[in-house]
Amino acid sequence: MQTSWVLEWARLGLLLLALLGSGPGRAQPGAGTACFAFTRPGAHEAHMPFSAPRNLLIVSARLNGHGPYNFLLDTGVATSLLTDPQLADSLHLPHGEQYRLLGVGGTDSGLHAYEATNVRVTLPGVEAPSTSWLVLNSDVLDLSGYVGMPVHGIMGSDLFHSFVVTIRPTRQDLLLSDPAHYKAPTGRRWASLPLVLDHSKAYVQAGVRQLGAAPGSEPLPLRLLLDTGAGHALSLETTADHRLRLPAAHLRTDLGRGLTGIVSGSLGRVAAVQLGRYYLPQVLTSFPDSTQVHERLSGTERARHGSLGYEVLKRFTTVIDYPHGRLLLRPTAELREPFEHDMCGLDLLATGPDYRRYLVLRVVPGSPAAAAGIAEGEELVSVNFMPTHLFSATDLSRMLHSQDGRLLFLVLRRPDGGLYPASIRLKRQI
Repeated sequence: MQTSWVLEWARLGLLLLALLGSGPGRAQPGAGTACFAFTRPGAHEAHMPFSAPRNLLIVSARLNGHGPYNFLLDTGVATSLLTDPQLADSLHLPHGEQYRLLGVGGTDSGLHAYEATNVRVTLPGVEAPSTSWLVLNSDVLDLSGYVGMPVHGIMGSDLFHSFVVTIRPTRQDLLLSDPAHYKAPTGRRWASLPLVLDHSKAYVQAGVRQLGAAPGSEPLPLRLLLDTGAGHALSLETTADHRLRLPAAHLRTDLGRGLTGIVSGSLGRVAAVQLGRYYLPQVLTSFPDSTQVHERLSGTERARHGSLGYEVLKRFTTVIDYPHGRLLLRPTAELREPFEHDMCGLDLLATGPDYRRYLVLRVVPGSPAAAAGIAEGEELVSVNFMPTHLFSATDLSRMLHSQDGRLLFLVLRRPDGGLYPASIRLKRQI
């Protein structure tokens, strides 16, 4: 499957939350305020480690003094979200305003949420004494099963409104800087792009050259949501601009899982993405089917053309500077790494107490996995004669993306307990 389990498109269910018994248009709770501060007197910086399993940015935080708990750090969501209702109950969070989640077409999804206020959030070196969260009645995202570690929810953009945030992927840490004392880095390798805040989320303009564009033509200037919580590189909404089109070479697939179910669409490529002085060639791009999210969104925010995800941002040291309205990028050694899709066709779910058992959640039709006779519900037991409990979900994902033509020897267990071998040759499908 696509590298993002929680595509920004899918997570836009948060924007469809309507107050039960109330009219539309009410602002989301607690969004857009600078609520974090340094815990050490006189401090102007704090360092915070993160991990990036399966291309998602995960941080640890304490809530009301308990934890730590793991959260997806997400500029694309205005309000933080607890996906584990049992955790919320154990913390005795107050049940405030009730919400319901509308699905595609305005249908009732059956999901509900309530607002929990006055939640104290503590991160290394910083704290927000009173924040508001939305608590889902069911963990439909199952981020834990996707990334292979406990994940308790999504931390929204409050941190970015409070500090200048530098993401340093080579060090696996965030540098949080006081906006009043921050000095932007200089040097010819740094590129600076304007960031525009709209409904407490950040948008950047990028140039996108589509495949088949006339030689010498200028890239299309597109308005993209900056989305640290999306594992994909680029997502484009073809209904947002008549010049955007699905490339001739594309792959029909499920793009990810969101609050209201599976998001279907196509995967293709664009010839290049321009970010300031930097060009990224042959960028793997998601093209979701649904136009309804775009139509609903454009009624409350300025229209956009898509989103830019962490698969691009991880190739840079990235400074996200909400207070000064800019995005600073300095390339890392990963800048020229190719953008690859799963070459096997297996969608795995990590289970068990240590998330080291891997069940086949889906087999992509026409893929090498389908040709090998692998079926949904089976358990992957070993890869290349190594038991799978030795691998993290990220290890397995990298292996299945690794190299066109690579041969993998698998052992799987059927639901009835029988074991069988399967030989798979990876194939680049897009």
